[in-house]
Amino acid sequence: MAAIVAEFCQNHKGDREIMKRMIHQAAEAGADYAKIQTIHSDFLTYRERFEDGRVEAGTVKVIKRPYQPEYERLKAMDIDREDHLWFVGECKRAGIRSMTTVFARKAVADLASMAWDAIKVASYDCASFPLIRDIKAHFDRVFVSTGSTFDDEIRNTAGILEGWDFALLHCVTIYPTPLNALHLNRMAFLRQFAPKVGFSDHTLVARDGIKAAAAALHQGADVIERHFTVLDPTETKDGPVSIGPELLRQLVRLAHAGPDELADYVNRNIPEYPQMLGEKQRPLSHEELLNRDYYRGRFASKLPDGSILYNWEDKPLVPDPV
Repeated sequence: MAAIVAEFCQNHKGDREIMKRMIHQAAEAGADYAKIQTIHSDFLTYRERFEDGRVEAGTVKVIKRPYQPEYERLKAMDIDREDHLWFVGECKRAGIRSMTTVFARKAVADLASMAWDAIKVASYDCASFPLIRDIKAHFDRVFVSTGSTFDDEIRNTAGILEGWDFALLHCVTIYPTPLNALHLNRMAFLRQFAPKVGFSDHTLVARDGIKAAAAALHQGADVIERHFTVLDPTETKDGPVSIGPELLRQLVRLAHAGPDELADYVNRNIPEYPQMLGEKQRPLSHEELLNRDYYRGRFASKLPDGSILYNWEDKPLVPDPV
């Protein structure tokens, strides 16, 4: 039986009341984990080349994503330490496990002082080996997404986590992901490195529903991570790739289904299934490489002396003064 992770991303808009609705409706739908993201606007880094981006001969070479509008968007949704503690407690009250994604090495030790059931590493940090080692030192259960990551980087991360309770999640860092670009066979490649593998789904809900997640379950996924919302899809940035409570209930039912029932569901409902399988090993697409360039290093730890420590930098993490 696969575990279902309801990924809240920023669909809560920094509002505890919305977050509470999300927690309880995810629990009622039968999800195993409610997951937020430990993103603070102050983790955002200013990088000159993304202010205007770069286009050559009609081809995007560098994404345009100016710092200030992104900082202001994130600042409006910041959740603090008390919000995190409240989230963990509310998950316990609702009977669902709690998880967060950590985006800066600076946040790991503080998160470790809370009673999280698991920790998540985002795709763009799968190759941030110092961050992975920090997490291993503090958490017993780890989920790692592997989108936009090269094979040797995945192998190294799995080596660091060897002997731990961890899962590698396949995903494609195209937002939203077309069904013919899913490469679900990639999970078979990941199985040689991890005790559990899964799939993080970024497909467009209005077009594809839960087809990708259902196909991944049919392929033997141990974990499905799916963006979740209780708001209208137009109300948040991640709304279009987020399922609501009813689709979450359907996904949970499929996660509990046997192989024959899953095969029947796929045969009846997913004519695109053969095109969704793709390759076990493949080069990253141009769009994935562009996203890797932007998102890897988007967040970092800002140290007391004003310097920045990126998650992949193998340097001491200097704590803030007390």
